[in-house]
Amino acid sequence: MDILTQQLFNGLTIGSVYSLVALGLTLVYGILHIPNFAHGALYMLGAYITLTTMLLWGFNYWVAIAISVLVVGLLGVLMDRLVFHQLRNAPPIHDKIAAIGILLFLEALAQLIWGADYRSMSTPYGEVINMFGLTVTMQRVLINVGAIAVMILLFVFLKKTYIGATIIAMAQNREGAHLVGINTNKVAMLTFMLSGGLAAFAASLSAPINLVFPGMGHLVILKAFVIIILGGMGSIPGAIVGGYILGFSESLGATYLSNDYKDIIAFLLLVIILSFKPKGLFSREGF
Repeated sequence: MDILTQQLFNGLTIGSVYSLVALGLTLVYGILHIPNFAHGALYMLGAYITLTTMLLWGFNYWVAIAISVLVVGLLGVLMDRLVFHQLRNAPPIHDKIAAIGILLFLEALAQLIWGADYRSMSTPYGEVINMFGLTVTMQRVLINVGAIAVMILLFVFLKKTYIGATIIAMAQNREGAHLVGINTNKVAMLTFMLSGGLAAFAASLSAPINLVFPGMGHLVILKAFVIIILGGMGSIPGAIVGGYILGFSESLGATYLSNDYKDIIAFLLLVIILSFKPKGLFSREGF
């Protein structure tokens, strides 16, 4: 029973990271219908920027995270303006090719700047605590609390603010949003900024319990795509629920089946769930 409880907590931690990454991917797809394969590179850069600002300039962990979220968010805006905005009238395949090109470019740039070595990130929250009979590190507690807090803030932002309403309107009907006076270009820029910021925040929270290296976004982005397909393309509740389903499945599968096959579980779940729900768990269009 103790092992089960421990693994459920680990699944909650993994699911929190997956859900944050999938949320950023969902925002871009739900509003702009762009499958942003470069999202994994933004995740990777978020970890590197947090690590660098802590090591080189000695910034506090939270200040480093704030800088990372801002820089990667602005990089997302730059991606939109320089690449995806220019392809808005091109065939859909062009967006996919461009996103893969950006992914390869950013990974090569990261390897040029930081090298190919695996790095570890220190954290001021490394102490081990006993909580409800569990032995966990404060960093893992922080991941769960931070992720849930950001999800709640994102929900409030989208549902309770004027800017959030414009984002939802554009997700439902881009042409209609433009006709009623919404600046769709600004909404697209904001969407990419939010997406990049979510990826950077997720990476900065999870990096202290993992390793930082140029290819760290590969498996994460593959699983994020699995999550948004499971949850329903463009659905925010689907991204959150799908992230936690995958997190719990991986954690329990690694314990009770085999750790060697935990990364395959995501794709097995994809096949099983889509067999019963071809459009995903939350198939309604928009958010």
